[in-house]
Amino acid sequence: MNASTSPAGTFGPPAPVLSVGPVVLTVPGRAVDLQLRISAPVTGSDLPVVLLSHGQGYSHHLSSLNGYAPLANFWAAHGFAVIQPTHLSSRTLDLDPATPGAPLHWRSRAEDMRHVLDRLDVIEAAVPQLPGRLDRERVAVAGHSMGGHTASLLLGARLTDPDDGAVVDLTDPRIKAGVLLAAPGRGGAALTASVAEAFPFLATTDFSRMATPTLVVAGDKDDSAHLTVRGPGWHTDPYVLSPGPKSLLTLFGAEHGLGGISGYDVAETTDESPERVSAVQRLTWAYLRSRLYPGDSAWEAACEALASGPDAVGRVEAKQADGAPAFSAVTTAAGSSA
Repeated sequence: MNASTSPAGTFGPPAPVLSVGPVVLTVPGRAVDLQLRISAPVTGSDLPVVLLSHGQGYSHHLSSLNGYAPLANFWAAHGFAVIQPTHLSSRTLDLDPATPGAPLHWRSRAEDMRHVLDRLDVIEAAVPQLPGRLDRERVAVAGHSMGGHTASLLLGARLTDPDDGAVVDLTDPRIKAGVLLAAPGRGGAALTASVAEAFPFLATTDFSRMATPTLVVAGDKDDSAHLTVRGPGWHTDPYVLSPGPKSLLTLFGAEHGLGGISGYDVAETTDESPERVSAVQRLTWAYLRSRLYPGDSAWEAACEALASGPDAVGRVEAKQADGAPAFSAVTTAAGSSA
């Protein structure tokens, strides 16, 4: 059992974390080597694994293995091994704009995660104190914004390749659960004209076969007007349009940064809120705990503790595999909900 969790799935004190990067994987045919950061508690065995996919923000280094410390550090301090790639879309790589797949490299991003899972032995061997400590049967994927698109493909979403018209299925059965943070929604008429023209792969997103259990996190003020004409509801599409089991966390007042999950004190965060970030940290951790460890009470305890009030930061709802509603509740900023 991991030192940072109790038998009931509640929080213990955060464990010291080791973080190593870059760990470099050579991938034949990739424009550059795949660089990773691995964060994990310094003690504990059978660590569940979270693959964390970065978004495409304005900052250079947040969209790389060096971003998303509020999530990576928190999850690692509470018993997960977190693996963060630098995707080819990262500004830190300064690739030629003519590189195949540019600018967003949607297919390569998902393939990066599959390369990671294929070579966990190599990754373990490259990180001091990590060999023999990863649990390959308990793997999750999480992603923010464009990273949410990447994660959704691995969880079962499909699209039509605009270059050849083929239906693309990148589902990876090794991934048992997911967290989509401010992820893109449906395509078609939901997209702005400029996005439909510049990024045609977004036009055919299909969530109807995304069956892997997933928590979708969306801000009710995240209108993403540069991407969609549908307003904040667009980011709930991965929940609404996919089969269960799924859960949806709607954060009150949250914009695209969800309070500041991409980095500490990030200037581009338009809705900075330590309380909101804490809620995201705790609720995502609780969801992944219970999905990767059937019978663990972390998510159940989180949902039972949800209560409305003047400090409410969001609402959680869920649907079962048959589409029937499972529950609906409101979470407070105090953090006791997870």
